[in-house]
Amino acid sequence: MTIHSINAAFDSGNIITDSIDGATARLSIRKDKDSDFFQWFHFRVVAEAGEEFILKITGLERSAYPGGWPDYRACVSEDRDYWARAETSYDKAEDGGTLTIRYTSVSGLAWFAYFAPYSMERHHDLVSETAACEGVDYRCLGTSLEGQPIDCLEMGNGDTQVWLYARQHPGESMAEWWMEGALDMLTDPSDPHTRKLLEKCRIHVVPNCNPDGSCRGHLRTNYVGVNLNREWAEPSAERSPEVLAIRNAMDATGVHWAMDVHGDEAIPAAFMAGFEGIPSWTDAQGERYTRFINRLAERTPDFQTKLGYGISGPGKANLTMSTNQLAERFGPSHGCVSMTLEMPFKDTINANDPEQGWSPERCKLLAQECLATLAEMV
Repeated sequence: MTIHSINAAFDSGNIITDSIDGATARLSIRKDKDSDFFQWFHFRVVAEAGEEFILKITGLERSAYPGGWPDYRACVSEDRDYWARAETSYDKAEDGGTLTIRYTSVSGLAWFAYFAPYSMERHHDLVSETAACEGVDYRCLGTSLEGQPIDCLEMGNGDTQVWLYARQHPGESMAEWWMEGALDMLTDPSDPHTRKLLEKCRIHVVPNCNPDGSCRGHLRTNYVGVNLNREWAEPSAERSPEVLAIRNAMDATGVHWAMDVHGDEAIPAAFMAGFEGIPSWTDAQGERYTRFINRLAERTPDFQTKLGYGISGPGKANLTMSTNQLAERFGPSHGCVSMTLEMPFKDTINANDPEQGWSPERCKLLAQECLATLAEMV
């Protein structure tokens, strides 16, 4: 038997082992608790070193985003530090949609994930190391439904209020890799963009809005199956205390600039979604948003403006989503420009990387380009 065991009983783990037959395993993905969403997977395989094995994840035409599977390659690591891409194919007609992963392990032990995981242990390391840096203030904004802290790191002495927040959707782990890159830059006093940002801005960073879903291996929801990015109009302590805590803190400071960091399953590009269609839309707000994304696209080939989501018509914006809610809520008082950054699970169609695809390293570099763009605009 080539495959000895498959296990997902760890932080952010998610897989169901349906059968193992020699070198082939048939698997399926567990749904988010109290929800029909499923797409995130993270598990480890023990197999014979040097022998190829085959993993078949089935039933994926019923997953949250079936369009995410064609042209996708699974992430794999043997040291849980460097994440490459495994040979992967998708057949929508096989067993309700089957992702087939082929891999030969050097050590006999390999981890597979939908994207390079960002563990809660790494999150706590990030928070503690950043909080210890000079000029950084730590605040706990509240707690999740399971009692985990909603961590916020604050820095800078300026009047412009900037909010950066990530992982409303916990399976979009690239969002917290982006946060790590942002905090690396914001705690580097030798960086001229950082010095300008800290002079002009007060920056509030929430690296993980959904710790419960992150730890449980959810794709999109919190402990009670709630999509936090549909709670911003009327968050509640019963359903979405995470959003309620963050929005209350934003109300206390006001918001001039905000970025909600996400991942997109289907679109092979990094792109931005704005707040078109909010009732209080002004051309001045829109012009600043457009200048930001165009400037960012000029700075790095890892960001582009051609691919992305459709734009809402006048007055049609969904105000339960954070980007629209913040632009509407703080537009009249602060001229708020809010935006949603989407990064791919697949590789980008331009400037791609055959070995790693879209990677933690590219997430962190894109964060620094985003902050440099903001520094040039404030």
